[in-house]
Amino acid sequence: MAADLVLTNAEIHTLTDPDDVHEALAVRDGRVVRLGSAYEVAFLEGVETRTIDLEGRVLLPGFVDAHTHLTEVGTRLVHADLSGAGSAAEAVSRLADRADETDAGWVQGYGYDESGWSDARYLDRDDLDGVSTDRPVVAFREDMHTAGINGVALDRLGDRLPVDDVLEANGVPTGVVVEDALGPVREAIAPDVDETRDRLRAAIDHANACGVTGIHDLVRHSHAPRVYRDLRREGDLSLRVRINYWSDHLDALREVGLGTDDGDEFVRTGAIKSFTDGSFGGRTAKLSEPYADGEGSGKWVVSPSELHDLVERADADGYQFTAHAIGDAAIDAVLDAYEATEAGAARHRIEHVELPSESAIERLAETGVVASVQPNFLKWAGEDGLYESRLGTDRRRRSNPFRDLLDAGVHLAFGSDSMPLDPLFGVQQAVNAPVEGQRLTVTEALRAYTHGAAYAGFDEDRLGTVEPGKAADFTVLDSSPWDEREAIADIDVAMTVVDGAVVHDAR
Repeated sequence: MAADLVLTNAEIHTLTDPDDVHEALAVRDGRVVRLGSAYEVAFLEGVETRTIDLEGRVLLPGFVDAHTHLTEVGTRLVHADLSGAGSAAEAVSRLADRADETDAGWVQGYGYDESGWSDARYLDRDDLDGVSTDRPVVAFREDMHTAGINGVALDRLGDRLPVDDVLEANGVPTGVVVEDALGPVREAIAPDVDETRDRLRAAIDHANACGVTGIHDLVRHSHAPRVYRDLRREGDLSLRVRINYWSDHLDALREVGLGTDDGDEFVRTGAIKSFTDGSFGGRTAKLSEPYADGEGSGKWVVSPSELHDLVERADADGYQFTAHAIGDAAIDAVLDAYEATEAGAARHRIEHVELPSESAIERLAETGVVASVQPNFLKWAGEDGLYESRLGTDRRRRSNPFRDLLDAGVHLAFGSDSMPLDPLFGVQQAVNAPVEGQRLTVTEALRAYTHGAAYAGFDEDRLGTVEPGKAADFTVLDSSPWDEREAIADIDVAMTVVDGAVVHDAR
């Protein structure tokens, strides 16, 4: 039987083995049916076969982003993008431009990172009052654990903001809010169904352009699950989505009988998600020792006892569980909660795992818990970076120890946390990590963004490598990451294929 699609004259890396490289492949009904030389695969060409000459380009399994927030990606495409702003003044200028473009509602900005600014401070009320004193304004830090709001927003939200998470100076709110105080802000700016659809459509197109063929999306009180299923029903969903629901959705999922891995080829239910701590940027990640540049050792967003109860409930009902844990104390708390479960069989996960102790790495390997990590974060791990100021040299050098995790036998899954959503950027960070002893090979980093992420979603039998019988999800690059180790992020994605259909073509 003839193939639907033939991709030929390529450098196809299956990622099953470093030396397994082929010249051509054939696809039928959304599955790979043959790999081999151009001559061998050509026998499957028929009258209606689409044959594409890739002109020597590199073909890989499609990237799977194991941790993202796709609505937020779309929001940044629609609202003010503050990423890359070189100063507070530049970020405020971008917000002011956005305010001029809209005449009602909140002025929203996303993604600023003050760690590279000369004054290295959060955007606050004074900054954002400069954008507007008539309309509420919010500027989210890149990690989404800290935001600045103006006076109008402070007055409007009032007592809904938990006092402990509203930063003050001399008893007066600065406009900087963290952790639980972000809840009322998010509720106030939450998009409706149509707005969510617009944002997700923009984000999906962006993801496909970055070579992403599948995501694990973490959602809470969002219309995204409905929109994904609507797009799927309409035949307009061009990436595979695994939805990880916040723990406050657990009872609802149980009531409707929607369990982990339920769904179809494109939209499936994933894990139950919880926080434990915050972030290094906000000094809210929970550490066993105090921060190097401030008082305290972080905070519990969800206490260990509450986390233990959540894990016990979810695991008893057969759900995969995943917990955000960045600081070493938080990582230990999650592992403690998982000890009473068959964590490996359930493929329970920890998101971020930024500062695990040596004993925690051993426990991760022994229990089979998946380390869902973000190589993008290594951009803050240099000698003069954010981690150095927050943690000091020793802990900074021990952060994000991907080599130690992999060598210990821990299941490693890469994701972006949308900072930014760009697998090639993350691969470059992992291959060129600031601490030389923690660097991965190009193949190892690519496998973490393909097979490793697929494994984290129970998908290794259908995704993550290029093999006969597996889904025809591919990323095609203009040049080889093995040849451009220090500039992997600069490689252009020439084509993205999902389920045998070309969803992005920039050749």
